[in-house]
Amino acid sequence: MNLPKPQWWKQLEARASQPPRVPRRPLLLAGVDTPVGSIEPALADALRAAGLPLVQHGEAERVSGDADAALARIAHWLFAQGLCGKWRGELLAVTDASLVRRAVVERAAVRPLGIATFAVHLVGFSGAGDIWVQQRAFDKAVDPGLWDTLVGGLVAADEDDALALERETWEEAGLRLHALQACAKADRITVRHPVHEGYMVEHIDIFEAVVPDGMGTANQDGEVERFDRVAPGELAERLAAGAFTLEAGLVLARCLARRGLMPGWSAAAPPDSALRGR
Repeated sequence: MNLPKPQWWKQLEARASQPPRVPRRPLLLAGVDTPVGSIEPALADALRAAGLPLVQHGEAERVSGDADAALARIAHWLFAQGLCGKWRGELLAVTDASLVRRAVVERAAVRPLGIATFAVHLVGFSGAGDIWVQQRAFDKAVDPGLWDTLVGGLVAADEDDALALERETWEEAGLRLHALQACAKADRITVRHPVHEGYMVEHIDIFEAVVPDGMGTANQDGEVERFDRVAPGELAERLAAGAFTLEAGLVLARCLARRGLMPGWSAAAPPDSALRGR
């Protein structure tokens, strides 16, 4: 029989499932009756006052006109007002409640608009069963210096999971995905919680692979401070000490449990699937 989850794991799960600090209205697109995000009423009023394409629709807010063009105008305004994150020049998919793609939007604008993002994380194991992890660069805008999975990043609008994972694996770890062994999708988690710019909803697809012995890691994009290879017991201790980002902590805890490597706790492993897009 499984013992109760460790308290630190319960705390991570609680942090990953929080309502907005301020009540938000559903965000709709023209011709789409299921929400694609959410927005604070005060921000919606400010957008209307600035002449941007947003109209109140009952208890919701609707972006009017062509969705891509309207969201681009809103994103530029948010950035000009200092109400969103760093401008990336990266487009992300905008999906409805059924995860059907409806539009695209600049990455910087997703949190103020409560638009769900998609991410991939790769948990890398050594042949002996140790786990590869990375320390985030100290100049990262989010969670600087904290520890993370071997690879993790957002899926761009023009990518599927496989392409995003291949790109991130090279950029962050200098590894070619095809050179890894037994790469497969293991799980999906979703996190929902307030952030400085608004509200974060992120669907994270978790992949696992074996990094062949002798294959070194080498960051390519300047976003990683260093890599480490740790035994499962040490990893659990670091997770309990809060050394990892929220998302990485949840991902790694589930992977350890799936493999029966979490002290006193294990989880039934869902069927692995071949690497594929969402």
